[in-house]
Amino acid sequence: MPVAPDHSTRKRLARSPWAAYAACAWAVVFALMSFYWASGGRAALETLGTGFVGSDGQAPADLITFTWITGFLKLLAAGVALALVQPWGRSAPRKLLLVGAWAAGGLFVLYALGNAVQHLLMLTGGLPVARTIGTLEAVRWHLFFWDPLWLVGGVLFLATARYAGRQREARA
Repeated sequence: MPVAPDHSTRKRLARSPWAAYAACAWAVVFALMSFYWASGGRAALETLGTGFVGSDGQAPADLITFTWITGFLKLLAAGVALALVQPWGRSAPRKLLLVGAWAAGGLFVLYALGNAVQHLLMLTGGLPVARTIGTLEAVRWHLFFWDPLWLVGGVLFLATARYAGRQREARA
């Protein structure tokens, strides 16, 4: 049976930048997936839904463009998380980085929770399955994999912002 971390372990974790490194890694992995799909990769695409492929078997051009943009935004988010804990990040406006981390974390959490509610309603028949998702199997993937993964990312960015904000207060 796992043992809960003692008070000193929790305090040490709260003073370490682990969440920033984890948030950075999370964002880079998500960005790489976006770039893979935007470049025509097909693996695991069915977990997103049937609406991501047109009748010609290709993703619509606007979706490809959107996927490239989100990939670059995810890399930007990774840079924000890392800049908050690396010496080179001190050259950027600290307040802007903190606002970015808080905003990213909050948006990721809201996105995850909003989607989870919508997907749960789809799964239980309270809402029709969205055309872009297409199948209950894809809804399950969203509800039990993608939505929790977005929630994890949001929590990591919020923890990063909290850590960096406390570090800033400690230096002031």
